[in-house]
Amino acid sequence: MANRYGEAALMAVKMDTFGKAYTPEERWQDAVGKLYPTTPIGQKKAGPRNAFLGLCEAGLVKDIPAGQYASWTSNGNRNKAYAVQAVELLKAGTHKTVSSLWAAVTDGENVEHGSQMDVVLALWKNGLIV
Repeated sequence: MANRYGEAALMAVKMDTFGKAYTPEERWQDAVGKLYPTTPIGQKKAGPRNAFLGLCEAGLVKDIPAGQYASWTSNGNRNKAYAVQAVELLKAGTHKTVSSLWAAVTDGENVEHGSQMDVVLALWKNGLIV
C-alpha cells in the first residue's frame, strides 16, 4: 500500500466529482484533508502536492487534462520536474522503487525525499498514469 501521500493522490484522481469540475488542487486538498484531518502540516506538505499537480499539468494523470494548475516556486517546479522524470523512468522500465527513482531524478543532489516518488508510484501501480 502506498504511504498517505500516495493514497492522497489515488483519492484525488478517483474522487467522485458529481458532475462538477474540481481542479486538481481542490481534489488534492480534499484528499489530504481527509487523511490528515487534525494535522495542518500534513495537509500543506509541498513536495507530494507539487509532484501531483506537476503530473496533472503535464497531462500524465488519467482523466485529468493537461493545464496550468499551480503557480510555481523554484522548489515546486523542481518537484514537478522530479515527478515527470520519474514517470519517464518508469515507462522505460529502468527504475521501480522509491529509492531508485529518487536517486535517479535528483542525480546525486543532497536532497531529502519528501514523498514525491510515493505519489508517482501510487499512480503508476494503479494504472492512473497515461
